[in-house]
Amino acid sequence: MTSRAILAGGCFWGMQDLIRKQPGVISTRVGYTGGDVPNATYRNHGSHAEAIEIEFDPEKLSYRKVLEFFFQIHDPTTLNRQGNDLGESYRSAIFYLDDEQKAVAEDTIADVNASGLWPGKVVTELAPAGPFWEAEPEHQDYLEKYPNGYTCHFIRPDWVLPRRTT
Repeated sequence: MTSRAILAGGCFWGMQDLIRKQPGVISTRVGYTGGDVPNATYRNHGSHAEAIEIEFDPEKLSYRKVLEFFFQIHDPTTLNRQGNDLGESYRSAIFYLDDEQKAVAEDTIADVNASGLWPGKVVTELAPAGPFWEAEPEHQDYLEKYPNGYTCHFIRPDWVLPRRTT
């Protein structure tokens, strides 16, 4: 039995490169979701975000841990921006698949806001998952094909998300 997560946090190349290496991740694919254009493509994706679909083993990696890593590798406090990438395509978003994922996401966002690990409040969009349009083959596994390619994602050393106390 596997689980799925759909996340957006800027350019999908860097997100995929870091997330795919996490223990418990079975597969990843990049694409477009959360917008208005059917059959979205790189050249025509309207208001969709560049996103990553993650298939993972929930016995080895919890949805909470997926989200904690997501918040570690991108800045969730910049609206429609990640690094030099500007625009709605590069927004921070969690596309939940069910009520349980929504609750875990809300709790994780509250912990990020309470932690002070980022200089501002989280602007990550929380929305139900809709259609996911797989990106073209040249965008899949991009940084494996081009190891010196562009990315604005990185693992922040010693970044650990504490749970807030009530």
